[in-house]
Amino acid sequence: MELKSHCRERFEPAVDAIRQLLEEKKGSDEPLLAAIDGRCGSGKTTLGEYLKQVFDCNLFRMDDFFLQMEQRTPERLREVGGNVDYERFEETVLRPLLQKEQVCYQPFSCQEWGLLKAYPIPYKRLNIIEGSYSMHPYFKNPYHVRIFLNISPEDQIANIKKRNGLEKAKQFQNNILIRYSGELVFSAVMEFLEVYEK
Repeated sequence: MELKSHCRERFEPAVDAIRQLLEEKKGSDEPLLAAIDGRCGSGKTTLGEYLKQVFDCNLFRMDDFFLQMEQRTPERLREVGGNVDYERFEETVLRPLLQKEQVCYQPFSCQEWGLLKAYPIPYKRLNIIEGSYSMHPYFKNPYHVRIFLNISPEDQIANIKKRNGLEKAKQFQNNILIRYSGELVFSAVMEFLEVYEK
């Protein structure tokens, strides 16, 4: 994966944090987990792929754990992060990783609106969990490094246009985007990548 130089610079704090973690845990066989969360279009997937390449680690995506149709009750969808099957993620990904076992990975397909065929992912010591709600309180913070990617509203819409097309970007603006109001100044002054260690 070839990244532009400004992306590599932007992602450098995340790479440094994981290098530091690996150095601190040298000599231990403890499973190591890092989470990447952030705003839509902020680069979570790109960072996850980059870290996988740099560290030869496992990468798991929260986008593979959307609710199946029968789970989409009005009550569940009213929850913050309720569109994610966090119970299945904990059971099939987090628990095996913490027990140093391979993961039987069964992604959800938005094209087929159902689960795809499961396949094994061998255990690796370092594991990146990428996507919205990867740090959901339900998981009780099993992570050694937590990364949050921020982005300005203007850059966010530009990225969504580039990734999903103009029509989807309009839908995002009209239906999904929380109006920034008081957050606008907050977004403008925030660092675009923050790393929190456990």
